[in-house]
Amino acid sequence: MSDVLKDKATCFLKKRGSISSFGSHEVKAKEFLGKNKDSISTVPYMDEPGHHDDTLRPAVQMENTYQLSPAKCFPVATVNNILKDVVASYLQEEKYEAELCRQMTKTISEVIKARIKDLMIPRYKIIVVIHIGQLDKQSIQIGSRCLWDTTSDTFCSYAFKNRSLFALGNVYAVYSE
Repeated sequence: MSDVLKDKATCFLKKRGSISSFGSHEVKAKEFLGKNKDSISTVPYMDEPGHHDDTLRPAVQMENTYQLSPAKCFPVATVNNILKDVVASYLQEEKYEAELCRQMTKTISEVIKARIKDLMIPRYKIIVVIHIGQLDKQSIQIGSRCLWDTTSDTFCSYAFKNRSLFALGNVYAVYSE
């Protein structure tokens, strides 16, 4: 392979996002020893340390607000209505199937979280936990623990039941300073 073709291939691989893992002297040594000339191992470009296309951006310096409590209270009633509406609309006519309910917990929690985030409540971290189980003469006890500031942190809970399943939805709103 001529040097011009090697340079073009190396340039192409760099543009494409991968470069040769061998130095040029190692490739020439392999060719000289009569080993396979066409096999060159490639490594993704970003895996090589020190090779980044990103330009260094200056860090944005933000000033502290020293706001230790929320400007307005968390809208518990609105979030409770969202929780009831979403859980009831998704599970009203459903029958318990383990795989379906596993997917439904993920879907329902993401929908609830998205609708709460649409309220644009600043500085609150939202945690949504949904439990769905088969309704078959059994009971369940669910507990949770976390660090809690009673003046600003809050939660909403909703229990749903139809003929074949039960669901418990919890939304935790934790104020972040």
